[in-house]
Amino acid sequence: MRAAVAALERSSLAGRLSSMAGTPLELLGRALPSVAREMVSAAVSRALKVALRVALTTLPRGESGPRSGRSHTVLAAMSGAAGGALGLATLPLELPVSTTLLLRAIADEARREGEDLSDPEAALACLQVFALGSRTEADDLASSGYFAVRGALAKTVTEAARLAAGKGLADRSAPALVRLTAQIASRFGVAVSQKVAAGAVPVIGALGGAAVNVAFTDHFRRLARAHFTVRRLERRYGAEPVRALYEEIRTARAPELSHGTRPEA
Repeated sequence: MRAAVAALERSSLAGRLSSMAGTPLELLGRALPSVAREMVSAAVSRALKVALRVALTTLPRGESGPRSGRSHTVLAAMSGAAGGALGLATLPLELPVSTTLLLRAIADEARREGEDLSDPEAALACLQVFALGSRTEADDLASSGYFAVRGALAKTVTEAARLAAGKGLADRSAPALVRLTAQIASRFGVAVSQKVAAGAVPVIGALGGAAVNVAFTDHFRRLARAHFTVRRLERRYGAEPVRALYEEIRTARAPELSHGTRPEA
């Protein structure tokens, strides 16, 4: 649980990319030109629609084998290298591919923690991870913490899971699914903007889009591992005791969680 709290409350993509570049990427992300922000928003929306379809229809079911982190990392690097070679113009094509690869990496973590991905609620829990990855230095811990984000999504996830269970492949234009995609996109878009900003930094640009995508994938895998660890403990001990312990650890570590967001914490 201590490891999960550290990952979910302190891990920062911006912090990791900033340490690679020596540049405050959060500021760059906010300063992206309006055309670039619109392109990111459209690409994120499309990528999550693709990810939703994958989550509800084609994620592998059953037990996972050995953790396949290396293969996911290699594929992410290849996707990032292809996107990095041609720049922002490729984002609408590259992001759905890299997001789908990332979703499969997240699903691998889920299965290893005992999730049954034939259950729509568990499959949609994989999508929730995309909403957990946008913590910034300026975030308020009380409003942006792990359980706050889960709570904000809980009603929509429940409605979407019920719809998916009742209709099999589900009508992905249904209000609950559209609303869930929009809620996740609003947070995932922050992380994607940071990724785009990183590609604009000469120091990182020299390393190429591959390095950025590897960092991006590793960041979300860490979050997924922690997220599904908490869910596994909830299944075993009950939601309330697990949340109480989580909040106890979070409160005890509040001073360090609010200063410096090293992803390896």
